[in-house]
Amino acid sequence: MKPRIGITVSSTKDSSLQRAWNGTALAYSAAVYAAGGLPIMLPTLLGTSLMQLESLDGVLFSGGVDPDPEIWGADHEAGLGEIDAIRDAFELELYTAAREAKKPILGICRGIQLINVAEGGSLLQHIPHSQGIWADHRQLALPPTLGHRVRVVAGSVLAAEYGVETLRVNSYHHMGIKDVAPSLSVSAYSPDGLVEGLEGDGIIAVQWHPELLFETHPEHLAPFKALIAMLQPVAA
Repeated sequence: MKPRIGITVSSTKDSSLQRAWNGTALAYSAAVYAAGGLPIMLPTLLGTSLMQLESLDGVLFSGGVDPDPEIWGADHEAGLGEIDAIRDAFELELYTAAREAKKPILGICRGIQLINVAEGGSLLQHIPHSQGIWADHRQLALPPTLGHRVRVVAGSVLAAEYGVETLRVNSYHHMGIKDVAPSLSVSAYSPDGLVEGLEGDGIIAVQWHPELLFETHPEHLAPFKALIAMLQPVAA
């Protein structure tokens, strides 16, 4: 049986009937499946994280709206985007449960940010307000167009999976990593020094969107392969 990978989702509301919806881009599921996993969408229901986690082998924390700065004890700053308190609460609950259960985790975009703050780090709330950050982190070119380059840290899981020292990625975010959580290490940087990848015990996370690239740029299946590889027993 393929390993079951839970994927966190976004919430929207039907404008006519005011019904709440959960969902996310199909590309996340497609990438998980291409890497050898079975994607499972996780509804944002508070109090259900433990029950949902029981049937999963790993978790993918997907992209979406901004994590609330109150999570790491910061006031809201100018430039902060939409936040979703229910999603934050559910994902923090799910993340804590997944860590306690020692289930591997992949974070993408919002996911890397959520992981960093859950582990005790902090975020830049609006990159254009940060001095020294000059790379195009919110490109207008649509997928599968590649944007700026990243430098992959030698010896990292990310370096082993991609097999290169530098690569080009896409970039669709306005928040970024500020203080790296003490339990995590940096696995990739953008040309201006902004953190683009983090990893830890059972954790891999990237700021770009590899799910939007892997079909035209196969090397970008690497983060998903890394997640599946963490589920494989180590040879004696």
